[in-house]
Amino acid sequence: MISYSTSTTKEELDGILSLQQVNLAKSLVPDEAESQGFVTVHHRYDMLKQMNDLEKHVIAKDDETVIGYVLAMTKQSRFDIPVLIPMFDVFDQIVYKGKIISTLHYIVVGQVCVAKSYRGQGIFDNCYAAYKEFYSSKYELAITEIASTNKRSLQAHKRIGFREIYSYTDPANSKWIVVVWDWRNDQ
Repeated sequence: MISYSTSTTKEELDGILSLQQVNLAKSLVPDEAESQGFVTVHHRYDMLKQMNDLEKHVIAKDDETVIGYVLAMTKQSRFDIPVLIPMFDVFDQIVYKGKIISTLHYIVVGQVCVAKSYRGQGIFDNCYAAYKEFYSSKYELAITEIASTNKRSLQAHKRIGFREIYSYTDPANSKWIVVVWDWRNDQ
């Protein structure tokens, strides 16, 4: 039976890392990355735990196996993952509904992933429903960036309520699309 909760144990964090490892873009052949989506950032255990200590990650489990996750990341982690610093820098420049994003109370979706054999079964949507349940009373919106080449992820995020608000090219010449899920104006 599939259950949704927040991560509280070392085993659950290790489960996130195991799922992440097999879904990194560099672990997939290009056709699979294009058709199935991918994750970009490789987290170390200590970083994942530090983020989890600030706000718990949402996980989906089938019995004791982590089969999906949505990472929670706060502004406090801005400088902890070097590859994400440009994203936070962009948040300092984006105007959303008349306000600069960095002045709003938001939570960053650090990453989302569903195990390949569980895709198409509503796990993604249910993980995000749990994420919203846990965090919408504390934060105005959820925000993340998605590689423009990760079309499956972009479509899935739009389906559950995220909206494109900005795009940019990072120092490594990768194009990113910034999306928000505005919980104050959720439809």
